[in-house]
Amino acid sequence: MTLLPYEHANLRLRYRQYLELATMVTLSLFVVALYTMPKFESIGLENSVYIAPIESYEIPPETEQFKKPAPPMRPSIPIESEPDEIDVEITIEETGLADFVAIDAPPPPPVSDRRFIPYDEHPEPLGGYGALQKNVVYPEIAREAGIEGTVIVQALIGKDGIVHATEIFKGIPKTGLDEAAMNAVKMTAWKPALQRDKPVTVWVNIPIIFRLSSN
Repeated sequence: MTLLPYEHANLRLRYRQYLELATMVTLSLFVVALYTMPKFESIGLENSVYIAPIESYEIPPETEQFKKPAPPMRPSIPIESEPDEIDVEITIEETGLADFVAIDAPPPPPVSDRRFIPYDEHPEPLGGYGALQKNVVYPEIAREAGIEGTVIVQALIGKDGIVHATEIFKGIPKTGLDEAAMNAVKMTAWKPALQRDKPVTVWVNIPIIFRLSSN
């Protein structure tokens, strides 16, 4: 006779009993835990925002910057300059031509009327300086008095080669030599000065030496 059905029923009964016992123990432990655990008080947290400290800096006041005005342009003023001196001296020998009438030299022109004009080539007498020498007449009064010396004539020679003005830069007054030198320069035709191959009007110094012959 077998006992299998009985043992099987017994196992099912024990399983149920064990399950109920375990459930009761678990619930008991849970209840005990609720009463035995310490209570925690809830602390309300306020919303807070961290604000970093603001550092103050002293800012210098802005100053309006004024630009320094540009220096005024200097007006263009003609530059006075001594005329260039032609490095050719004319020696006039004794002559007995023409009577001499002594007159005073004319006053020089105003300084403001003169401007420096640069040039590349000096003016020259047409026919060379021999042509200028032929136009110089030794004054009789100077010849009889034995007066010699050098007269420097300032001449304004135009683009056309004509002498438009003369004055004495260095002379021997009241001897007739100044007038004789200026007349010779005026009577001579000139090749005008050149600036970049173009004729220009310029002032030049022309020295003329009056010297009596020793014969």
